[in-house]
Amino acid sequence: MPEKSSVFDMIGPVMIGPSSSHTAGVVRIARAAIKILGGIPEEAEITFYNSFARTYEGHGSDRAIIAGLLGFNTDDKRIKEALDLAPQNGLAYKFRSIGNASALHPNSIRLRLKRGEQEIEVLGESKGGGVINVAEVNGFKADFSASLHSMIIFADDVKGSVAFIANVLAHDDCNIATMSVSRKGRNDLACLVIEMDSGIKPVTFDYLRSLSWVKEVIDIPQI
Repeated sequence: MPEKSSVFDMIGPVMIGPSSSHTAGVVRIARAAIKILGGIPEEAEITFYNSFARTYEGHGSDRAIIAGLLGFNTDDKRIKEALDLAPQNGLAYKFRSIGNASALHPNSIRLRLKRGEQEIEVLGESKGGGVINVAEVNGFKADFSASLHSMIIFADDVKGSVAFIANVLAHDDCNIATMSVSRKGRNDLACLVIEMDSGIKPVTFDYLRSLSWVKEVIDIPQI
């Protein structure tokens, strides 16, 4: 049976134009990235791929990505002024474009962000109608939409760890919508991405962070 479409899918989000994929989706990719980073970056290298590489200036994706990195919502009127507002907020940025990356989605953006000692790399895809997919985080496959409450856990590849974490969330009354795992290699660093119908309690978050084999836990609210 085909999946039903929502009103959001048909008319898109409340946003500053001109295009939901080139503006709203781009803002949301950046907003997801700063949640992963932990705040507004000080430095950003932004690479537009494929159709984005050819149209990002004319369709306002350059302003949209900077607006998202500054934490603006998709309907914020300051999006049009984002390039001028960035220096005032301590954000230095540069754009790159790669027009022929056949392995990537047509509307892909790679963000390399730095804030203090923290550095991250995020690959995002704008699917249209403001819908996004965070395809990669720090080289690991991620594939989450940021439309639900999400969590990223970087941990050692310990036997039984995925089942253990799922059990912890179950005891916190969290219903898991999606879960994906990728790793660098056997018994190496792994990345667990979980989308949930609700967030976790602070005590559960702190408990997961305290586990000796867990390296980092990132909490990402619905964007």
